[in-house]
Amino acid sequence: MIELSNFEEINRHKLHVNFRGILNQIQSKRVVVIGDLILDEYVQGKADRISPEAPVPVLEVTHETVRFGGAANVAHNISSLGGLVEVIGVVGDDQNGEILMRMFDQSGIGADGISVDPGRPTSTKSRLMANRQQIVRVDRESKAPLAEDVSIVLIESALAKMADSDAIIFEDYDKGVVSLDFIQQVLKKLPTHPQPVVVDPKVGNFWNYKGVTSITPNVKEASTAVGRSITDDKSLVSVGCEIVDRLELGSLLITRGEDGMTLFKQDTDSQVSVNHIPTQPREVFDVTGAGDTVVSVYTLALAAGTDFLTAAQLANYAGGIVVGEIGCVAVTPDQLMEIAEENDE
Repeated sequence: MIELSNFEEINRHKLHVNFRGILNQIQSKRVVVIGDLILDEYVQGKADRISPEAPVPVLEVTHETVRFGGAANVAHNISSLGGLVEVIGVVGDDQNGEILMRMFDQSGIGADGISVDPGRPTSTKSRLMANRQQIVRVDRESKAPLAEDVSIVLIESALAKMADSDAIIFEDYDKGVVSLDFIQQVLKKLPTHPQPVVVDPKVGNFWNYKGVTSITPNVKEASTAVGRSITDDKSLVSVGCEIVDRLELGSLLITRGEDGMTLFKQDTDSQVSVNHIPTQPREVFDVTGAGDTVVSVYTLALAAGTDFLTAAQLANYAGGIVVGEIGCVAVTPDQLMEIAEENDE
């Protein structure tokens, strides 16, 4: 049974951390990213009139772009910060799969752990945007479990790449790549290849990650998994402590949108400390991909040997950067250093 040992606001005790040193240390850290690869498509234009056919806006398209999504976005963030990343996942035998693989190649991201599965489409999220506002999203995907032969290939690839890695990320979007068997096979290897294992979970596999280093759910995911509403600090702490206890975590980082983040750290076998990290005041345009950025930066910092609290602070800065952009974007070392220095003044 976990007992609460410490509960404080980070902004009352400003951290004086050498973030530049940390950013230098994360260069060339090797991270294996396992999870659901998504192609994010943005169709942008203006909507100044209503269709005569139905009461819906007419979007006059001005341009279209594609970006990394899901586990692909996590890999892109790690690469952008100087990490060396290997991706384990699947794409379909289709045009969007070819586009995603080409993007990996152009970005220098290791993609030989990606399998092409002709039995499923490449997961694609198409967002229709008018005047910088999303008006509708169209998802094309399969949530069915992977075929057994495809799953075996991915697991073997992940286990092989773990041997030389400094950290592992499960980016679980509940699209069928991450299974209980996959999780168990990876965790069985940890005693011989100890490194941080960090999970960005969905509810389906939430309780299957017992023994990982850390998980980074949002408030809704944490609340749904435990089956209790989070309405205030008291209920937040209750839910968080239960998750840490049941999953035997080293840390739990709950992202809370405009309320920042809350970090739960396992201090001893019977105590956990809780720290609130307030959000950084910035104009919010789009929260798409913010969770991907948080888990990327948090994991890289842990791989570099930083403590949980410092890693969470750096991840919080990174999340504040990407919500000021439209769509999934990768944060850069210069951006992180700039905002860290601003908040250390």
